[in-house]
Amino acid sequence: MIVQTNTHLRQGIVGVTCFRQRERHYSYRLTWTVSHLPACLDALYLTRNNKLHSQENIVHKGFKYTRMSSEIMDRPGSNVVTKENLSDLPLSSAYETAMEALSSLITRQKRGDKTPVGGTYEKLDRMLMYIKILGLEEHIADLKIIHVAGTKGKGSTCTFCEAILRECGFRTGLFTSPHLIDVRERFRLDGLNISEDKFLLYFWDCWNQLKENISEGLPMPPLFQFLTVLAFKIFVAEKVDVAIIEVGLGGKKDSTNVIKKPVVCGITPLGMDHIEALGDTLGKIASHKAGIFKPQIPAFTVPQLSEAMDVLQETAREQMVPLEVAAPLDPKTLGGLELSLSGDHQFVNAGLAVSLCKSWLRNTGNWEKLFQDESQENNLPDAFLRGLSTAHLSGRAQTVYDPVLTSHSSSEGMASSSGDLIFFLDGAHSPESMEVCARWFSNAVKVNKDLPPSSSFKVGKVEELHRNGFCHPDNEEELAKISKRILLFNCMEVRDPQILLPQLVHACASSGTHFSKAIFVPSMSTYNKVTSGASVIPPDIHVRDLSWQLNLQRIWEKLIHGKDAVLDMSPKMDGPENLPPHEFLYDNFSDCNSVARNFACSAVIPSLPLAINWLRDCARKNPSLRIQVLVTGSIHLVGDVLKLLRR
Repeated sequence: MIVQTNTHLRQGIVGVTCFRQRERHYSYRLTWTVSHLPACLDALYLTRNNKLHSQENIVHKGFKYTRMSSEIMDRPGSNVVTKENLSDLPLSSAYETAMEALSSLITRQKRGDKTPVGGTYEKLDRMLMYIKILGLEEHIADLKIIHVAGTKGKGSTCTFCEAILRECGFRTGLFTSPHLIDVRERFRLDGLNISEDKFLLYFWDCWNQLKENISEGLPMPPLFQFLTVLAFKIFVAEKVDVAIIEVGLGGKKDSTNVIKKPVVCGITPLGMDHIEALGDTLGKIASHKAGIFKPQIPAFTVPQLSEAMDVLQETAREQMVPLEVAAPLDPKTLGGLELSLSGDHQFVNAGLAVSLCKSWLRNTGNWEKLFQDESQENNLPDAFLRGLSTAHLSGRAQTVYDPVLTSHSSSEGMASSSGDLIFFLDGAHSPESMEVCARWFSNAVKVNKDLPPSSSFKVGKVEELHRNGFCHPDNEEELAKISKRILLFNCMEVRDPQILLPQLVHACASSGTHFSKAIFVPSMSTYNKVTSGASVIPPDIHVRDLSWQLNLQRIWEKLIHGKDAVLDMSPKMDGPENLPPHEFLYDNFSDCNSVARNFACSAVIPSLPLAINWLRDCARKNPSLRIQVLVTGSIHLVGDVLKLLRR
């Protein structure tokens, strides 16, 4: 199959292709061949007439170039056109077929499983062989990569880097994990999720070539390895100027560590997470993260605890790596703007991103080209400010007004609450991130704060508020509403809720924020299926083992009451008849009674859809309440909530 795409030949900046020194540009046609698609896709009609984004011309430091508008979020569409064997097979059906193929690569059924992949090669050796099969070895070496590892803030740091360099005029590729709703979130081109048609082309090209070359010694790659190889394929084929690559797990043995010569490396804040794979001390974890360092390649980290910093510095000395500590970004340098990602902790991530981007620009010979004024060294260029104030990452300190109960003002793009059910989403799942989440939530739920008029944007039917999540009452009736702060929680069984829950509660309490109730639910996501944003949400499972959720409830009740609670509940519960009465939500925290059948402080609800519908019913039946729901403990739970709110 021959695929044709039109692009622009742009010149003027060392080592990149995205700048034009003249107003006119040269158009050329790039023709490339996809090896072949599966039978069901041979006749796939992939024509798209939509433009991926709007563009505007900007004059900056003597260069006239084209950049993507900061205001544009994810939009479908592509300029890819196929000319052979076209038919009417719906793109959605073809995409679901790809999701089924991806699901077959899942080698473990739940977190913590160590199911062997099989074959005779170690992980990184397998990765190198997959890359060789796809003919990507030399091309990956030519990619100008920013490689980022860490425990917390990897995704945010990478997202800031992508937005900054895109605003500088470069064609960007971003690979992050995990995804919340759709696997295409892991692959961003110029700030947008890769379109379905492009995804399918690259996916089946990789799939078929690998499938033809597997053997007993070299099986198909597990899911994350395949996605990593696919990311390299996409970024090479799309000719990105910079590829920002987030490490999946650890660093030293991570699938992304086939990168031999990045332009610069970054290490975000380190903490105790993934101890089953990385070790049970901060030093052991730091050793894995420092595994992405490459000899003489510059690296940056953030202020770390001494146990972690000592390991990072020692590893850097051994490899002659110039390691610098990036200070948290000073809010004063933003010139009155605000970071687009919420929470004080984001100033740490933003400071690291600024250092990584400056290093990338210098090492590729582009800093002087773009910012010839030496005074810019101590000030943030406008492009950096635009990137820091517009970067977007779902599920991290994100505030969403329930679209079912919320009306939207089309004139100002702001949310005016009618049902007052507000979700505060954060995928915190380690002790350190729980504390950060608690501080953000405590600030976000405080009323009488001004919500910046530029801080909201729409994705589907959901109004998402991204600055600091402040709820601004519009009138006296809003001011008179009673706030009920609810924790909606689940975590993986490999994590220790006896550490996570106290950390969250105590950190919130220290900021004067107390939960009225806690609700424990199972996640919808499973480890044996990759779903898309259009995948059908399964109906409620009427009989589900809730032993883990009941255990979470026991820990919560002991935390609140100081003693073990006697639970009069079966680990298997049937449907809506087991929902707590609406009065449960209205009781005060001080009325908690551990001997009541429906606990005054907590409840287990058999499924997430039931829990959200129950919260909506409570909001409808008592308009005097403002229900503020913190969803945390698992990034998968956050993704599941977003899926439900988009429907």
